[in-house]
Amino acid sequence: MEGGTKAPVRHPIPWQDPAFTDAKELDGELRRVFDICHGCRRCFNLCDSFPRLFDLIDGSKSGELDSVSSDDFTPVIDACTLCDLCFMTKCPYVPPHEFDLDFPHLMLRARAAQNANGEVPWVAKQIRKTDRNGRLASSVAWLANWVTRTGNWFTRQVLQAFAGIHRQARLPKYHAQTLMRRAKDWAKPTTAPARKVVLFATCSGNHNNPEVGVATHAILAKAGVEVAVANPGCCGMPQLELGDIAAVAQSAEKVSAELGKWIADGYDVVALTPSCALMLKFEWPLILHDHAGVKILAAATSDAAEYIVDLVKSGDLPGDMALLDGSVALHLACHARAQNMGPKAADLLELIPDSDVTVIERCSGHGGAWGMEVKNFPVALKIGKPVARKAVEIKAKFVASECPLAGDHIAQGMEELDPSTSVPRAWHPIELFAMSYCPESSPREPQ
Repeated sequence: MEGGTKAPVRHPIPWQDPAFTDAKELDGELRRVFDICHGCRRCFNLCDSFPRLFDLIDGSKSGELDSVSSDDFTPVIDACTLCDLCFMTKCPYVPPHEFDLDFPHLMLRARAAQNANGEVPWVAKQIRKTDRNGRLASSVAWLANWVTRTGNWFTRQVLQAFAGIHRQARLPKYHAQTLMRRAKDWAKPTTAPARKVVLFATCSGNHNNPEVGVATHAILAKAGVEVAVANPGCCGMPQLELGDIAAVAQSAEKVSAELGKWIADGYDVVALTPSCALMLKFEWPLILHDHAGVKILAAATSDAAEYIVDLVKSGDLPGDMALLDGSVALHLACHARAQNMGPKAADLLELIPDSDVTVIERCSGHGGAWGMEVKNFPVALKIGKPVARKAVEIKAKFVASECPLAGDHIAQGMEELDPSTSVPRAWHPIELFAMSYCPESSPREPQ
């Protein structure tokens, strides 16, 4: 049957089953799924996995999968960014359809086999230790930012040669004043709060983009919510990219135990980065599907925009809002869309009086560390070109994305498409909302 009529579901990931990484079992499933994709081709304009797959088949002797060698599958597997858009928005054959097709998790399985076989480079693993790297870089933020600046030709050439990071790819900046340090000065409500929130700082939110957490705190504090911050560890998304599911499971056990203490004390958990929210709410329960603490955390976790919109709907966000000084080009991050919660960032900005928001619903092409690597950066720019082109056409004052990496990548793509375009910085929609709701505590101009 073409497509299904039931809501999509995802199966627990049997990563501890020896068959999960067995070469013969994996090859059989890859061939089954690739053949279905070949006959469908609805995902041709998503990530580069599908064009690579279809070109591989079309260029084969028979024009069918039977004449394609399994040895040629690696580029298809490597091009997947685990954005989940094929599963969430395009594929008509996802479970519970009888074809039982979950392309992103099949690519994850293939990468788990690569990891088990020792095929993942040591450098790639070190780059993705974002929490450790953030702690080190934040301690010498000025030096780290100087070394990684795209205009620093010498250091970026060295970084490209030794770490495989493309010399033209914009890298996240680091802050000496991390979110955890800034949170020490936050005052608690003087009256009993109706709600209590602990912000899961995340690696990005703590070391690279603390202003997002500051803006979230300002909004919630004005609404009378008690706000704390915790950063017990990485969500494991960077390790998931490499198929190191055991490392993700370790992160899940550690972080769920720490955040579980806050939940037991009556706090809601709010994740500042969509990828991290996706891990806590959806991926961890599929990896550790019998873990009570992971289940409790998943039920208690909200994406930041999702939580604030819920406050408004509940009538718990009092106060007036000012006009936003300019129009917005808003990119909906893939991992926000994959949470299946609706376009909460757009809902949030539409609450601002007379707001002028144009929503862009396509992948930015970044894909985390994947999009920074030498072999992938040109592909990442190509995939993100429709988003960058649309943002250039809109000529909005503010370019925004829920994903900080995507925002910077879009800004770079815009400037490469149109050199006359200057994007001093990309914004998070929560920062823009804070400009309207609590302007006294939020930045007004690009920094």
